[in-house]
Amino acid sequence: MNKCAPRVTGRPDFPSADQLRLIIFDCDGVLFDSREANVAFYDAILAAEGLPPLDEEGRRLCYALSGTQLYARLFSADPELHRRVSARAKLVDYGPFYPLMIPVDGLRDTLARLSAHCPLAMATNRGRTVDGVVEHFEIARFFAARLGVLDVARPKPAPDLLLTCLERLSVTAEAAVYVGDSDLDRRAAEAASIAYIGIGSESGARVVVEGIRELPDLLLG
Repeated sequence: MNKCAPRVTGRPDFPSADQLRLIIFDCDGVLFDSREANVAFYDAILAAEGLPPLDEEGRRLCYALSGTQLYARLFSADPELHRRVSARAKLVDYGPFYPLMIPVDGLRDTLARLSAHCPLAMATNRGRTVDGVVEHFEIARFFAARLGVLDVARPKPAPDLLLTCLERLSVTAEAAVYVGDSDLDRRAAEAASIAYIGIGSESGARVVVEGIRELPDLLLG
């Protein structure tokens, strides 16, 4: 099999090109490699409270969970420390860490091709940085909607982000696709009854691609 070909188990259940009305993207791990940036950001928050940097588990979790979810996981046994770190996080600017984020190959070209076919949206467990990311990397024009955890009641794996995208853009679940890279994304897509395409082997998807550059041929070809 071609190394770059989509890996499909069973029948692809995403809408055909003429039925597709919305493509929703996760941010981290899908549009950007932001592991280094996220780790540096959270380490800066911890350092400001005199705490050691994230351990290996924390470094893994900070790439998928929202900040609120991460702090609850890390400091569940110490409510006062949990409160202090959560308060500190509101004071630390993510701006200096944007340069550490690496756009995936073909980011703008792929978004341009897909947005010419149908609206795009971003649904991410990021909070205050949702607008900052798309503005810093000059990709805001491609997204008809962009939502983070501050826009909904519950972060992924709850379906709130995806359902709100559908509502705002007046699209049915059957006409949408969500592109993610983690089990949280898979669970959110299933809960929202939206077809799911995974980036990489940890996405938990039946339809897996190596990167978003494969999406135009997969979805529109």
